[in-house]
Amino acid sequence: MERLRDASNAHDPAGMAALFAQDYDSAQPVHPGRAFVGAAQVLANWTEVFDAVPDFVSELIASSTDGDTEWAEWRWLGTHSDGSPFAMRGVTVFLVRDGSIAAGRLYMEPVDDSGGDVAAEIEGTFRSGAH
Repeated sequence: MERLRDASNAHDPAGMAALFAQDYDSAQPVHPGRAFVGAAQVLANWTEVFDAVPDFVSELIASSTDGDTEWAEWRWLGTHSDGSPFAMRGVTVFLVRDGSIAAGRLYMEPVDDSGGDVAAEIEGTFRSGAH
């Protein structure tokens, strides 16, 4: 995870893609339509991220390894090219084989500073079926 953090902080999409297996299998369980396969898509995605957020910073909050599974908590910060703030936080769960990231489940979400409290979220999620 440290190598991934370092490559992202160097704004090196090719260096990041090199950490992933060619047949990397990416899933975002909360957003199933965002799944993809292949390190080429990692390269494309991060090239776009660095273009859109030129001062992108990745902070590795915590990580843990259990066999070939590596868990990490991340904070991503920066400023969009239009001047608006960028902030995401979340967790990644990666399967590592032969030194490459072979599969991943990403739970990264934009930070919501809208001020809603937990009671309103519970009401909206579990009573109205709005989510």
